[in-house]
Amino acid sequence: NYPLQLALSPLIGAIAAGNCAIVKPSGEAPRTAVALQELIDECFEEEYIAVTDADRETTELLLQERFDYIFYTGGVEYGRHVMQAASRHLTPVTLELGGKSPCIVDDDADLKAAARRIVWGKFLNCGQTCVAPDYLMVHRKVQDKLTEHICDEITRQYGENPQQSPDYPRIVNARHFDRLSALLSHGTILCGGTSDPADRYMAPTLLTDIPLQSPLLTDEIFGPILPVLPFDDIDDCVEYINDREKPLALYYFTRSKKRARYMIQHTTSGGACINDTIVQTANGNLPFGGIGNSGMGAYHGRESFETFSHRRSIVDSSLHLYPNFKFPPYADKLKWLKRLMK
Repeated sequence: NYPLQLALSPLIGAIAAGNCAIVKPSGEAPRTAVALQELIDECFEEEYIAVTDADRETTELLLQERFDYIFYTGGVEYGRHVMQAASRHLTPVTLELGGKSPCIVDDDADLKAAARRIVWGKFLNCGQTCVAPDYLMVHRKVQDKLTEHICDEITRQYGENPQQSPDYPRIVNARHFDRLSALLSHGTILCGGTSDPADRYMAPTLLTDIPLQSPLLTDEIFGPILPVLPFDDIDDCVEYINDREKPLALYYFTRSKKRARYMIQHTTSGGACINDTIVQTANGNLPFGGIGNSGMGAYHGRESFETFSHRRSIVDSSLHLYPNFKFPPYADKLKWLKRLMK
């Protein structure tokens, strides 16, 4: 999950706010962790910014220590563990987690634009993006047209054979590849569905006819598989989303500002985007963060500085003014206090 950027981006905010920091890189990308350590060691003395080993044992040792602040990006379950460890010292935390981010396409949407932007947002980094559209809800009236456009758009962006595309990456490791491979049989393949274990390649894939209890609909996919769920009434989508954990992102495609406003007002998510995907995270003027199961706290831009800062209220009282009415005894002073309070 972008192990370099997700380490450096919050670190910039921490440094800007005047902090020393310990960076614990992702163990899912060990070579990136080594490169990150070399980079930071060249720029900072260890007593200011230190980089630890990437293994989980190091994380457990770190969580036993007392910090002023902990910032964690990762999965929901380990996020709970981090928060529990932080609570022992009453250490505040920011948790950037993930979840099931819905993408809804209504019957009045621009289907070609929706297809292009959904393909880009979903298959960016081979679907290994915390704010990627996790499942697609499409109005039954336009389901066939939209899925056709999406399959065509996959070919347009990545070619007839995405495995040969220089713009299409690979699954991060064999463990995640095996996890994703097991999901390919949980529905009817509309396009894609091919894979190569030796290359850790998995094609951009659309699936339909998904069983409701499938992990595709209960767990974060974090890969290039997009389940398609038809709907007949937009309130069915709202109910489906609200019956589940709050998502990190929500995407809605419609030409109607009224419909867009209705969707935003009747759902909750960390962030949202109308008629596009992912771009809400790229605006440095907007805070980025989750809510509920998808995380707590926010960063990006000035929000990163605020996250790693403590607002300390300070009053410097003059020694030359002696407002005696604030000291007891208060007899005959109440009327003056009341005038001052008006």
